[in-house]
Amino acid sequence: MPTTSLGTVVAENAIRFLGHDTHQHDEPHLVYVVTGQARLTADGEEWRLGRHEALWLAPRVPHALRIEPGGMALGPFLDPTDQPRRRVQALGAVPALTEVMTTALGAAPSTPEQVEPFRQALGRVLRGISRQYFPVVLPVHPAVRALAREALRTPSATLEILAERHRMSARQVQRVFLDETGLPFTRWRNRARMNAAVEHLRGGGELTAAARAAGYATRAGLLRGLSRESGVPVSELTSDAAGALGG
Repeated sequence: MPTTSLGTVVAENAIRFLGHDTHQHDEPHLVYVVTGQARLTADGEEWRLGRHEALWLAPRVPHALRIEPGGMALGPFLDPTDQPRRRVQALGAVPALTEVMTTALGAAPSTPEQVEPFRQALGRVLRGISRQYFPVVLPVHPAVRALAREALRTPSATLEILAERHRMSARQVQRVFLDETGLPFTRWRNRARMNAAVEHLRGGGELTAAARAAGYATRAGLLRGLSRESGVPVSELTSDAAGALGG
């Protein structure tokens, strides 16, 4: 596997290199697709990544990567303090990350001293986009915690459907959410989804892409939700969402 000290993974000579098998790292790790398409399996789940899309992995997360012919991905290791909020945090296409990664690819750093400025730049971008705008915590109850994670992956699934899948009643789930997060299930999920949108906006993304990253069908739906939770008027969010939300 062709690599550099930045942790580059490249489909060398167009098609012969197709990825790597399941492994893990002791440091937090970023998987970023430069061009083409890739499929990443991490913690038993699968993500499809397109051009400029990224995933942020916590240390010791088992993962495997398959790159479609002609594609290229970068896999920089991060500073140990730059930890994602979840073991696998999908970032989508974040323009600020693309800028750093494109510069790193052009510079081709080959020594620790040359790599360090790029590692610091990545850390600044990731820390900036990962701060929760709407504080939410995962429930402690094991079944409800698993339900909460599934709820974020499948925003169209109702509480009743999710509860049935996890062999609980909707009333039980609501009670646990209120006791352990302080929020009803629906509001918890909405705030968590909007955090994903705010991350995207802080990274320089546009409203339509932010809505898509958070699972909203339209940017108007996202704007209404953000305004309702933040108290910022829709008009201000429309003109400069990142600025209206504090940077």
